[in-house]
Amino acid sequence: MAIDAATVRKVARLARIAEPEERLEPLAKELNGIIQWIEQLAEVDTDGVEPLTSVVHAKLPLRDDVVTDGGDAPRVLANAPKSADGFFVVPKVVE
Repeated sequence: MAIDAATVRKVARLARIAEPEERLEPLAKELNGIIQWIEQLAEVDTDGVEPLTSVVHAKLPLRDDVVTDGGDAPRVLANAPKSADGFFVVPKVVE
């Protein structure tokens, strides 16, 4: 299926989109590229692949809930502007 400038003009008129005459041919090329890409997608073998209708029921991969020390605390605190007793010191924001 190929789209020409006349088809683009007709679709633009039906959609009530004012498209200049000089843009019709470039738009036809772009649409033909999109159609070729869709035809290329149709060649993908999807046998045995469950259709995805929603991501709500999909299970998210979870990591193990393991307590760690968070890495190397002294190195992390070395970048802090101010620290005390192994903690970041931040200005009080609520009186």
